Amino acid sequence: HHQVSSHNFLIATCCLPCGRNIRIGKMKLSIGTFVGSLLIVEGFGVVSHNRCQNGLALVRGGRKSFSPMFMSTTEESKTEEAKVEEEPKVEEEPKSEESTSEGKKAGPDAPPVNLGWNSHIPVEEAPETLVREGDGPEGNFPMRAKMEAMLREAQKSITKEIEKMDGGAKFKEDVWVRGNGGGGMSRVLSGGKVFEKAGVNLSVVYGSMPQEALKAATERGVDRSKGMAPGERVPFFACGLSSVMHPKNPFCPTMHFNYRYFETDGGVWWFGGGTDITPSYVNEEDMKHFHGTYKEICDNHDPEFYPQFKAWADRYFVIQHRNETRGMGGIFFDDLNDRDPDKIFEFSKECANSVVKAYGPIIEKHKDDEYTQQQKEWQLMRRGRYVEFNLVYDRGTVFGLKTGGRIESILMSLPETARWEYNNIPEPGSPEADFLDACKFPRDWV
Repeated sequence: HHQVSSHNFLIATCCLPCGRNIRIGKMKLSIGTFVGSLLIVEGFGVVSHNRCQNGLALVRGGRKSFSPMFMSTTEESKTEEAKVEEEPKVEEEPKSEESTSEGKKAGPDAPPVNLGWNSHIPVEEAPETLVREGDGPEGNFPMRAKMEAMLREAQKSITKEIEKMDGGAKFKEDVWVRGNGGGGMSRVLSGGKVFEKAGVNLSVVYGSMPQEALKAATERGVDRSKGMAPGERVPFFACGLSSVMHPKNPFCPTMHFNYRYFETDGGVWWFGGGTDITPSYVNEEDMKHFHGTYKEICDNHDPEFYPQFKAWADRYFVIQHRNETRGMGGIFFDDLNDRDPDKIFEFSKECANSVVKAYGPIIEKHKDDEYTQQQKEWQLMRRGRYVEFNLVYDRGTVFGLKTGGRIESILMSLPETARWEYNNIPEPGSPEADFLDACKFPRDWV
């Protein structure tokens, strides 16, 4: 495991013996070799071997000054470069749970900081519910149960429609539980007629977050970790549905969505999520349909939602080391708790249940389009950009890795094939150049 330090470049990435190769020019590299190499190229910084601790490599990030396009209003962008430290040794004497000026210390019976890479227990059939009253921190149990039930239904309906759209492959489901509560269901389709890979994952997690995971979990995580004692951890509950779909045809866009509900110790709660689209070529009609679908939903709940959440997506989905967005955006929101939770729940529900409405017609329109080898290679290069964002910047990936999430589910978002070419520059005036321009200067579609 490599730990990359800096809020500009921070993420924990995992080198897995997955048996798949990436082609970079004339070289074939395993995914694990690529991730290891990714950490030492210019722009990501150089591994400082003399500062490796506990098997974690501290990487000193590159430049910190970026163009105004991706300057975020979040406190994360203002935070100093994080440092990897050794975990404090466990003292033999009992620890006090009393509050001090240094912050509250975790008691001896507190849940583990890391939920455990091997704490997932496979089961044959999903239990009726993964939410149990009394598990996790005190909070809004009815909302936890309602959110899980809604996301389960969304998972079923979305995977059913995607199977129809593909007309070939079926989703395979893995179910697991954890001894301390929670679990999940991963549904993944691969090798289909239309989709190279599509996944829709449900997870319910109880545990105790280290501070760096709290910072990754929420837009205001930096604020919420202030005043904590070293080593202090936060009991939490999280329930979410996450999906990424990678079609085969270069004219069919990749699509991602995630809708989630969090609670932490002390009664703090919030909703987050969004749906975004990542094509390889600009098609204004497609983008108007996709963005228009979510603008209509947003307008049903608050006229301010779409302009705010569209701009938020344009800020969030930036590959900072390339100064370009991952795709054509969509909506993105986090830390949403400024109104009655039932109202935010209804908004999240309508967004999740409109994924097929926003995405399906675009796939049906282009799944049989003819394309050239050059267009396929361009799609694979854009897939490479997708990998870069997810492994380096994506908040959900960071949170999952830092809380000991199920690796196969966390990395489900990555495509099966991707491509990196050295210094590829599209020909001026080409469709590829137009797409890159839209990534560097986000456009308004509706």
